Amino acid sequence: MRRRGADLLVAALTAAGVERIFTLSGNHIMEVFDALVGSGISIVHTRHEAAAVHMADAYARMTGRIGVAMVTGGQGHSNAVAALPTALAGEVPVLLLSGHAPWDELGNGAFQELPQAAMAAPVTKAAWAAQSAAGLPADVARAISTALSGRPGPVHLSLPTDVLVADAEAEIPPAAAFAAKPMTLSATTARVVANLIAAAEQPLLLTPPALVSPHGYVALAKLEAATGLPAISMNSPRGLADPTLGALAELLPEADLVVLLGKQLDFTSRFGRTATEARFVVLDPDARLLGRAQRLLGDRLVLSALADPMSAVAALTAAAKPVMAQKDWAWRTYETVGFRPAAWASLAGAPDGPIHPATLAHAVFAALPPDAVFVCDGGEVGQWAQAIVNVPLPITNGVAGAIGAGTPFAIGARAALGRPTLALMGDGSFGFHMAELDTAARHGLPCVIVVGNDSRWNAEHQIQLRDYGANRAHGCELAPGTRYDLIATALGGHGEFVERAADLAPALARAFASNRPAVVNVIIEGQPAPALKTSG
Repeated sequence: MRRRGADLLVAALTAAGVERIFTLSGNHIMEVFDALVGSGISIVHTRHEAAAVHMADAYARMTGRIGVAMVTGGQGHSNAVAALPTALAGEVPVLLLSGHAPWDELGNGAFQELPQAAMAAPVTKAAWAAQSAAGLPADVARAISTALSGRPGPVHLSLPTDVLVADAEAEIPPAAAFAAKPMTLSATTARVVANLIAAAEQPLLLTPPALVSPHGYVALAKLEAATGLPAISMNSPRGLADPTLGALAELLPEADLVVLLGKQLDFTSRFGRTATEARFVVLDPDARLLGRAQRLLGDRLVLSALADPMSAVAALTAAAKPVMAQKDWAWRTYETVGFRPAAWASLAGAPDGPIHPATLAHAVFAALPPDAVFVCDGGEVGQWAQAIVNVPLPITNGVAGAIGAGTPFAIGARAALGRPTLALMGDGSFGFHMAELDTAARHGLPCVIVVGNDSRWNAEHQIQLRDYGANRAHGCELAPGTRYDLIATALGGHGEFVERAADLAPALARAFASNRPAVVNVIIEGQPAPALKTSG
């Protein structure tokens, strides 16, 4: 049976198990909108293309399945591409579908003609334009499988309008064609790695952003039980200074073996330079990154092998056994990563005076329902919250370090799991996608957005204070006391304005109880992010 390319596209997405698409309409993709009618695939219609990608990103993180964003061509595509670095660095399987000028007009000044695949290529695992309607199902299968396989990440497929409207016959690939292709670690190599770990006195296991997910946490818990060692996730642009890692930076110089289980050797681990006494094992799905590790580590690299993170963890879990001699080291590692200064406890509750970011974080932690998803975005205030709010399902802006994704992340996570969702961010971050409160309201996706309002771009302000002096700090101010809560009210949500710590708990309770998109706008004092040390 002959069908439009758009119908073949939707049939392939359905076969892949796609249930929801995050999108912003435009001329080039209206044929797909039409094909979606009655398909069983629902849409979340956003207010900005980058927000659609961020929502698909969070959806994928929470479900372990492909997150799909669809935008129009030209400037719609370029807006969406800006969100892809966050998914790439976060190692998240996202498929960006973009409308595209028709093939038969390319080179003649077609409407919104741009080299879209070339634009997306540097920030995706793969990017190409569909060539024919008949080839669309295979294109979709290849794109989704590529996004899920190896180190997960975003893939882009452009959809020329003449391909979408053309009639063609095509078979829809079987389910296996859309699945991840495992890159397994052999049992023999896993035993060698397990023996190296067992022979070490002070080993550290570092894991990648790809495993910062519900499925990843389950796998890592099994690895910890098998080895008796903590599996430490690294998912922050602050690297070893990430406050969720406590004082981990103090342990690296003492480690005698570092195992990177899909974790790239990069700036986040200071390129391995601080682990001066350690040998390294590197398991990675990318041969180029194994080569980089060899170049950076030299003869300190004692073993490297190709394997995707989940397969590597599973194989090592099967091969490993706890070593009693490492018990004290393991306990010390847990304590060091979990270290938080005792003085922080005094900032909980309702102390008088300006609201400290830690006070806000404590209040948020106390207000979260047990099954809630916690999203954290932003600079300095975000670091306080990540250090204090310890929940099973966190989402952060990740290694890319780009702020502003928090509100779309919250909406995508709510769409994925249907659980109570709270996002905490600074006022700078909130400004990026505040219009998506309208998206949440229209689609019945309530979430609570907590804005730590210090009236400045505080991360950069702190750099100015530290590196140049207070007399040269300028240009990072925002309007004082902006009523972000009223934006929520105007867009169909609920708003709370908080200036005293004693009012935090009731305001958060009302926000959750509203069952609407809610903004809790909290006036806080600007503080630098915490730098954790166990002494001094």
